[in-house]
Amino acid sequence: MASGKKRGKRSAAQPLEFRNTQLADALQTQDMAAVAFALRHGPTVVPLLRPGPRDNPLDAGEVWTYRDPSTGDIALLLFSDAAHKPETLPPGVALQSPAWLRTFLGAYEDVITTVFFDIAGPHPMQAAPGDLIAALDA
Repeated sequence: MASGKKRGKRSAAQPLEFRNTQLADALQTQDMAAVAFALRHGPTVVPLLRPGPRDNPLDAGEVWTYRDPSTGDIALLLFSDAAHKPETLPPGVALQSPAWLRTFLGAYEDVITTVFFDIAGPHPMQAAPGDLIAALDA
């Protein structure tokens, strides 16, 4: 039966959703095993200091990190939904895959001291980069 709609293509009326519902549910229960599962099987919303150019899909942009002015510690902020990103952060976001997150954490494990999920709520959680790498590798 033909419906007149093309399958597999996203229309302009259906924008890309910058969220991982499974991650949001896991954060609500504060269950680290469920968070790990959600990270292994779904995307993560990452704030960008500089978005990549639209005509180059290999350039995802520059990830925004927080540096504590008093200690110099660097934190990576990740979100289950772009709607949970505070307005005070740069406006750009990317929807990154589990493989991207594993590669990024592996590359910066010695620099990033902590990872915050949904830092402004509704259900914030914190983890060490090494713990997330182990969860992604499981």
